[in-house]
Amino acid sequence: MMRMNSIITLAGAALIFFGIVTFAYRGIPYRSGEKVIEVASVRTSVNSRKIIPTSPLLIGLVLVGGAALIAVGSTKSS
Repeated sequence: MMRMNSIITLAGAALIFFGIVTFAYRGIPYRSGEKVIEVASVRTSVNSRKIIPTSPLLIGLVLVGGAALIAVGSTKSS
């Protein structure tokens, strides 16, 4: 049972970390590489940083869910 509690606590911490990062960037950041031109053996590409927008309500739910998982995982079973 102790192992299950630590897994739940770890999942809660991961959710909180993900929520904080998503809140800081106002979405989920990622990089995208796009090929612009290719002539013979010369290739030109553009790497751009994009963000998938995320609702602040969803971010709040992720943070609350992570806190709840940590609370449940940290309780001692009798």
